[in-house]
Formats: sequence, structure tokens, C-alpha cells
Amino acid sequence: MNPIERPLVDHRIYTIALRKMPEFLDVFDRLAMPILLQTLGHPLGFYTSVVGPQNQFVHLWAYESLADYEARSRARDTHPDFPAYLQASAHLITAQETRLIRAADLPSVRSLTPQR
Repeated sequence: MNPIERPLVDHRIYTIALRKMPEFLDVFDRLAMPILLQTLGHPLGFYTSVVGPQNQFVHLWAYESLADYEARSRARDTHPDFPAYLQASAHLITAQETRLIRAADLPSVRSLTPQR
């Protein structure tokens, strides 16, 4: 996917309680992922921190526009199974940051971006 096609990225950072990352990843994969794949589509990726602040889980989702982000977020938030994930993960997440970042269209790297 060309980043310019979906120039808006939801960059989320969850800080997970100490020594609870394996439990969080299990809960996230079992309860959240089916809903997220259905409502948000395929993610750009998932990461855990190695250097810097520890116990962080990062996930990235791409959107065509702010309206696309709002519509898909609303679908996620109103999904009938989403409250079960929120309840199961509440004791595991100590902080959350959500950033919307926009792709920068740099001519010098356009040729490096995989084309369809």
C-alpha cells in the first residue's frame, strides 16, 4: 500500500502493567483482534518496546482521511463484543496515548515506496 493512499495513521501506545505483557497480548489477540480486523481492517503493524520506556505495546492503523478514521473508530467502539475486551484488559493497561500522524510526501523517497 502506498502511504499516500492512506496518509493518516493512528499511532497508539499502550503502557502495560509490569510483567503483564504476555497476558495483555493474549487478551488483545483473542478478544480485540477479531473486532479490529472486522471494523478497522488490517493494521500496519504491532510492536513492543525494547529500548526507552518499557512495557509498551504499539499498534498502527492507516486511514484515508479523518472521516474514514472516525467512521471505523465508531464501528469499533459500538461493536457488541468490544466491551468484553475493554473489561478483560482494564487491569492490564496503565496508560494509553493516541496520536494521529500524517504521511509526508517527500519526492526523494517516492521511488523507494513499493508500488502496486
